[in-house]
Amino acid sequence: QVQLVESGGGLVQAGGSLRLSCAASGRTYSRYVMGWFRQAPGKEREFVTTVTWSTGDTRTANSVRGRFTISRDNARNTVYLQMNDLKPEDTAVYYCAASRPGLGIARAMGVRDFDSWGQGTQVTVSS
Repeated sequence: QVQLVESGGGLVQAGGSLRLSCAASGRTYSRYVMGWFRQAPGKEREFVTTVTWSTGDTRTANSVRGRFTISRDNARNTVYLQMNDLKPEDTAVYYCAASRPGLGIARAMGVRDFDSWGQGTQVTVSS
């Protein structure tokens, strides 16, 4: 099992920036992909971005491309989400997730492709 602990959420004005962190522990060796998802009130959880531990290869949703950047620090077993130029529509609970064992980044795109989740951290963007 993998344990994930997120931090870094908060309240920010539109146009501002936040950085989220996700510390991973436990059996991470076969979890090749780490991802960030978000869930706004009344909406389904949606894909934001993913990264591989090994090469740093990434995938990013069109809605945040150019504004959000995912990165990882293998020595710290930590994944980051740098969010710039935040918009009110980015308001959501953000979740860190680890992919199911053996999945590569091309296949790990949906909620069901991830089976370890953090507790979530609230990001609120005011207009």
